[in-house]
This record gives sequence, structure tokens and C-alpha cells, in this order.
Amino acid sequence: MKRIYFSLLLALFLGTGSISYSQELIKLTLDEVVKLSEDQSLQGILAKHMFRASYWQYRTFKAEYLPSLTLTGTFPEYNRIYEKEYNYETGQEYYVEKNTNSLLGQLSLSQNVGFTGGSISLQSDLRRFDVLGADGRTQYITTPVSINYNQPLFRFNELKWQKQIEPLRYEEAKKAYIEAVEEVHLNAVRRFFQLALAQINMEIANMNYANADTLYQLAQGRYNLGTIAENDMLQMELSFLNAETSRNEARNNLNDMRQRLSSFLGYTQNVEIELIIPNEIPTFEVNGEKVLNLALENNPEIISMQVQLLEASMDVAQAKAEKGLNANMNISYGLQGQADIVPGAYQALDDQQRVSIGFTIPIMDWGLRRGRYRMAQSSEEVVKTQVQQSIIDFEQQLFLDVAQFNLQDDQVRIAAKSDTVAMKMYEVTKQRFLIGNVDVLELNNADTKKDENRRGYIQALQNYWTYYFNIRSLTLYDFEADKPLEFDFEELIAE
Repeated sequence: MKRIYFSLLLALFLGTGSISYSQELIKLTLDEVVKLSEDQSLQGILAKHMFRASYWQYRTFKAEYLPSLTLTGTFPEYNRIYEKEYNYETGQEYYVEKNTNSLLGQLSLSQNVGFTGGSISLQSDLRRFDVLGADGRTQYITTPVSINYNQPLFRFNELKWQKQIEPLRYEEAKKAYIEAVEEVHLNAVRRFFQLALAQINMEIANMNYANADTLYQLAQGRYNLGTIAENDMLQMELSFLNAETSRNEARNNLNDMRQRLSSFLGYTQNVEIELIIPNEIPTFEVNGEKVLNLALENNPEIISMQVQLLEASMDVAQAKAEKGLNANMNISYGLQGQADIVPGAYQALDDQQRVSIGFTIPIMDWGLRRGRYRMAQSSEEVVKTQVQQSIIDFEQQLFLDVAQFNLQDDQVRIAAKSDTVAMKMYEVTKQRFLIGNVDVLELNNADTKKDENRRGYIQALQNYWTYYFNIRSLTLYDFEADKPLEFDFEELIAE
């Protein structure tokens, strides 16, 4: 009874475990894995968030050129102080306690002027001033409207430079997002073929195990009949044991690669992925000159170089402006009134004008500003040289990548043919071994070539798709569909 009870518990446990750990089988093609990686992988999600950060940085820049409305106030500002006063009749000085309180409300509409680097503003304010104590009184001072303009003279105009740089940075961000998506695709291709190779190794291991088992059983029979030597029989037994070891290792590697791809695509542990290995590839070649033109037009690295050159020129302009005369001009015109009551403060308004020009002239700074200017000039030349060299290296590497890609379709065709020939050669050698026309070493050699060429075919497929997505990443162009890679960035921001 104890044995029966234990057997029932074991069966129940195993049955429950099979339910808890049952996995959903999902068959995926290469195209499906690439698409899922873009939508579900953490790498793809990170690329979206990085683009959104760049978008809001660009929006912040644009906001600097838009009017801003600001309401400021002080409620209240109380002061209790002692002030010195002079009595002209007695010729004596004495201190008088003063208690005051003031309230201020101000509405301001301001706008930066990017072309000149100045700013213009329209203001309206109302102030209440209370003198507390026995001789207390209340006064309202108002400025219904005043126009103010501030203009730096002979100074560095940062807004003018930012207006050139920030749109380029945003364009770079858009291109960089598309490039990042292609990097996700490249990663998906790599993980796809890692699992594909693991699947093929599992198929090879199962086939080799079945063949080794059959051949070992046959060798035992022949050995018992005395038609083969013990060494040959032991050789077949060793092959059978090695095949069993290889099958166990292939199974572990397959589970590992499945888990890695599943995790990359954002699936749970209860999903088992089985890949459908592509048997066909697009047959087309890319033109090196076309690829170069597309890369120079679309690649974010090229735009980044343009930004670097502009920033270096901006640093030179800033250093040059700071080594000379700095001046600032303020012009203000408005209407002002005052009274004991609010309505009266808006009557009998007086003009209020103010013009001021301040300046700073460096007289002696021991060559500090001049040195900064020379440093900025040298840095600009360094950046120009680096950018020039980077473009040369970029073009050379691009032509090598194009040449490599154009070779890959032939490599896949050759690998596919070699796989077929090696499999056929193994089958022929196996049949000859069964009738005793070849020895074990020749059979093992044919078996090794069969496995190597099968794996070589998968590697050729991986190389083809890796080079293809690499070319797409460099040019942001879909050569198979013959159109640029595009995204709806407005929808991306709204997600």
C-alpha cells in the first residue's frame, strides 16, 4: 500500500508540474523576430525614450523664441527700520522709526529677438505703498503700460548660433533613432541565428545519435559473427557515446539560446520559441556610389560632425566677442501715475522714459582673453581636421562593407550547395560502410564534413543578413523596397 500511495503522489506531482511548466510553442520567422525586437525589446524601448528626450530639448529651444507671459508679485514686503534725518533749523541729526508695507503685482509679456540677441518686453504693474503709524498714509503707484528693449552691443549672440545648431541636433536625433532601430534589428539577427544554429546543432546531434546507435548495433552483430575486428567495434561504441554526449550538450545550448531570445523579445518563461530558418534571400546588389551619397545625406554621424564644426565656430565667435568691448543698451518708455486710490492712479498719467548704455572695456588682463581666443581658433582647426579624417575613414569603411555585402549572395549559394553535397556524400559513405566497402575513419570523416557544411550554411545566412542590416543602418535606406527608412515621429512622441 505504501508503494501504491507513493506512486500516486509521484504521478500527481509530475502531472501538476507538467501543467505549471507547460510552455506555449511559438514559431517565428526572421522578419517576425526583427519586427518584435523593434516593438518589444528593452533596447527598442530605450531608443524611443532617448528620442523623446531629444524632442523635448528641441521644444525647449523653440520656446525661447516664443512670447512668454509672466505674473509676479510681492505680498507683502514689510519694513521696520530707523533712518537718519537732519533738522536744518536746529542743525541736529536724529533717527526716526519708519514702518512701511508694500504690495506689488506685475504682468510681463517678453520676447527674445534671435537675430540681434536682444529682448523686448511689455509690462504693466500696480504697487501699493503704506506708511504705518500715527502719520500713516496709503499711496498707489501704477504703470499701466511700459515697453522695454534690451540690446547687447558688440557681444556674443548665443541665440543666433543656437538657431543654427539646435535644428541640426533634432535632425540628428531623428536619424539617430532610425539608426538605433536598425541596431536593434542587427541584434535581433544575431540572436535569431544563435538560436537557429542551436536548433541545427540539435538536429545534427539527434541525427548523429540515431545513426551512431544503428551503426553500433550493426557493429556488435558483425563482431559477434567475427566479420569485423574488436577495434572497429570499439570505435563504433565510442562514436555512439560521443554522439550521446553531443546531444546532451546541444539540448542545453538550445535551451540557453531560446531563453536568451525570449528574454530579448520580452516574452515570459512559459514561451518556447521555434525558428523557421529562411531558405531564400533577396537577390540584388547595391551600388557603392549610391550607398555613399545616401550615407552622407542620412547618417547621423555625418550630421553630428556638422554640429561639431558649428559648435567650434561658435566658440571662436564667443571668444572673439569677449576679448573686445562689451556694451549693453536699455531703452524703456511707459506711462506712470500715482494717487491715494486705485482709480486715481490711472488718471493724469505722466510719461516715463529711460535710456541707459553700459560698457566694459578690458584694459589689462595679461593676455587672458586673447589666449582664450587663440585656444578657440586652435580647437576649431583640430575639429576640422578630425572631421575630415573621420569622413575619409567613414567612406573607406563604407565601400568595404558594400563589397562584402555584394559577395554574400554567392557565399550563401555556395554554402547551400556544399551542404547538399556533403549530406549526399555522407549518405553514400554510410551505405558503403553498411556493405563493408569503407572503414570507420572514412565514415567519420564524411560525418564531420556533413556537420561542418550544415553549420556553414547557417553562418552564411547570418553573414548575409548582418551585412544587409548594417548597410541599412549606415544609409537609413531599405534597398530591398528601394525607399528610405521612415517613422511617424509625431505618433512616436504621442505614445
